[in-house]
Parts: sequence; C-alpha cells; structure tokens
Amino acid sequence: MADGHAKPNHDYHLVDPSPWPIVGSFFAFLTAVGAIMWMKTLSLFGLHMGGYVFGAGFLGILYVMASWWADVIKEAQQGDHTRVVQISHRYGMILFIASEVMFFVAWFWAFFDASLFSNEAIQAARVEFTGGHWPPKGTEVLNPFHLPLLNTLILLTSGTTVTWAHHALLHNDRSALKNGLILTILLGAIFSCVQAYEYAHAPFGFKDSIYGATFFMATGFHGFHVLIGTIFLFVCLMRAYAGHFTPKQHLGFEFAAWYWHFVDVVWLFLFCCIYVWGSWGAAVE
Repeated sequence: MADGHAKPNHDYHLVDPSPWPIVGSFFAFLTAVGAIMWMKTLSLFGLHMGGYVFGAGFLGILYVMASWWADVIKEAQQGDHTRVVQISHRYGMILFIASEVMFFVAWFWAFFDASLFSNEAIQAARVEFTGGHWPPKGTEVLNPFHLPLLNTLILLTSGTTVTWAHHALLHNDRSALKNGLILTILLGAIFSCVQAYEYAHAPFGFKDSIYGATFFMATGFHGFHVLIGTIFLFVCLMRAYAGHFTPKQHLGFEFAAWYWHFVDVVWLFLFCCIYVWGSWGAAVE
C-alpha cells in the first residue's frame, strides 16, 4: 500500500488515511443532539446546555471542513489531481449542483402550490385572511423594482466579474484574476447587506402568513448560498495570492465559478417568480 501511494503506476489518486470523516461524523452528531436539546429545552444534569452543545458541534464542523479542504488543496498542489481524477471531481460537483437545484425546486414548489391554490393553503395555515387571493388579502409586499431589482443588477454584475477573473486566469493574468475576485467578493457582500436591510424593513413577517413563510424560506436559503459562495471565492482569492492555480490546473476556482453562476440563475428565477409574479396586484410597501 505504501508503494502504491509513493509510486503509483496509474492516473488514480489513492487517498491517504484521514481522521476527518469520523471526526466530522462525531461533530455532526453533537450538533444534531445540541439542536434537539435546544429546541426542546432539554436539560443535562439539571442545566439547559442545548445551545452550548449545538455551538460546540457547529464549531467542530467548521474546523473539520477547513482542515479537510486544506488537505484537498495540498493534494492538488502536489499534483495528485490528475486529469482522470479531475473528471471524477467534475462529476461530483455536477451532482452536487443538481442536488442544490432540486433543493430550490422544493421551495419553488411550495410557493407555487400556495399561490395557485391559495384558498387551501391559507386555510391550512389557520390565519385570518380571506382565501382565494394571492398574496393573502391584507399582506403588504416589497416593491420588486426597488431593492430586489438593485440586488439583481449586483448579482448579475458579479457573474460578469467572476467570468472576467476566470478568463484572466486562463491567460495567466494574475493581477486581473485577483482584481476580478476582489470585485466579485465585494459585490457578493453588498448583495448580502442589501438583503439583510430588506429583511429588517419587510412589511410582513415569517409567521404572518403562508406568503411570508414561503418568501423567507426561498429567498433566505438563497441568501445563505450567496454567503457560502462568497466564502468560496474568498478562499480562491487567498489561494491566488499564495500562487496557486495555473491556466491548466485550477479546478477549485472553476468549481467556485460554477457555484456562483448557479446562485445567479436561481436568483433570476426568484426575482421573476416570487418578487414580481408572486406579488402582482398586492399592496406595495
């Protein structure tokens, strides 16, 4: 086995023994237990420690993620990610993005089901609104052509800057690569700030109606993905400053760009379907 790792006669990568799968499983279990204790207000030795257990488990997960991905980066820099291995990585990323697409399909499905069959949805939610109307009568919605339109322009521009950074990398222009990544990260951060401001001043709440619940779940999870994508790109920026990535070997950056474009496309659907179509005819803030 040692010889197989040291002098492989094939294009596949034999992964070194790693502690992170079992350690990550432990912290994931700890996080789940902590979340249950926290939500159910369960006590341990007479103390309500659910929040602390959850926090410890979550911090452990973040540590495992950082350490595990650091090992993957080390493998890439050592040349372990051959063309054959990269094909498998690409398939894995494609499957991951496909699973994310289905995740958002579920939230769109919930929104369309509630809006197209609003009478049943509103009655099931047991709220005091007149059925057969969407958004529920009495709901004041956000103007889609104010902050949501601004965020649309911001995110579309960020898609342009990350593409610029990718083309710069392909032409080995390190300065343009860094500038493109910096602009994309700044635009992603601005998007998150604008969305946080929008949420803070929304005229409806999560618990007010089925409209608020489906709106915040769909747009909120997208906002979470923007944060993840921004961190993804920030790591790529740090790697660019460290001298990583070449025109022929930059799988980590390529996956970050794929993910960011996926976030862009999902937002376009959210803007058109939930902000514009879903609020049509309602009172605007």
